[in-house]
Amino acid sequence: REGLADGTIDALATDHAPHPPETKERPLDQAPPGMLGLETALAVSLAHLEMPIADVIAAMSWKPAAIAGVSDHQGRPIDPGEPANITIFDPEVEWEVVPAQLASKSHNTPYVGTPLRGRVRHTIFDGSAVVIDGKPQR
Repeated sequence: REGLADGTIDALATDHAPHPPETKERPLDQAPPGMLGLETALAVSLAHLEMPIADVIAAMSWKPAAIAGVSDHQGRPIDPGEPANITIFDPEVEWEVVPAQLASKSHNTPYVGTPLRGRVRHTIFDGSAVVIDGKPQR
């Protein structure tokens, strides 16, 4: 928290590593690393970071793109001629993390049963809708 606030940490990213349930439901040392995080990352960050939403969004969007050197096509402003990469987030909706309701192919998350506020509703990538009303389109 302090690292983001004081500029020591520049960006937030997830290691969204969904694996089929059968590969994760085994002893830790035999399972592939990672967990899903993409669906909960923004709501969890807002709940715990005590930062303005604009700062959290910057830390999860254009700042990682700049660090990764992909800001020519990711993390761009919403302007004519720019790639349409947009996430629509409803900051008011309250929901509980229920594995069966997650879109990821894996449901391994430490947030099962956690009440959260705010949820991604729609995602457009390169001009194509990939999530509409929280449901994957591909």
